[in-house]
Amino acid sequence: MPDSSPDFPSRLRAVGLRPTRQRVALARLLFGGGHRHVTAESLHAEVRAAQMPVSLATVYNALNQFRDAGLLREVVVAPGRSYFDTNIGHHHHFFVESDGELHDFPSDKVTIGGLPPPPKGTRLSRVDVIVRVRR
Repeated sequence: MPDSSPDFPSRLRAVGLRPTRQRVALARLLFGGGHRHVTAESLHAEVRAAQMPVSLATVYNALNQFRDAGLLREVVVAPGRSYFDTNIGHHHHFFVESDGELHDFPSDKVTIGGLPPPPKGTRLSRVDVIVRVRR
């Protein structure tokens, strides 16, 4: 979704989302620059700093809607602890446990072998690797 002059309302409509004032404002914050990782709380802090009247619940809802529409990728680092990644291309992550930071690394840097066959009636969709590190 990053672009030099993005039309966020049209882009939201293109994925089936109604471009409400709040969604458009959040899309601008999320996708207006390069790739990034955010939590609902960190994005809400940005919203508050920008003096935009958007509740934390609305931020959570929008992030989940953007994820469901394929605009974001959710990275679960622990039960109840998720980051939302604007880079939806295939890649993996380093998670700095002591700082709560995520860093991307290319998927071609990892070789995955020996996976068991998926359950009957399913197919492999994606393999996500999170390498946990400490400072």
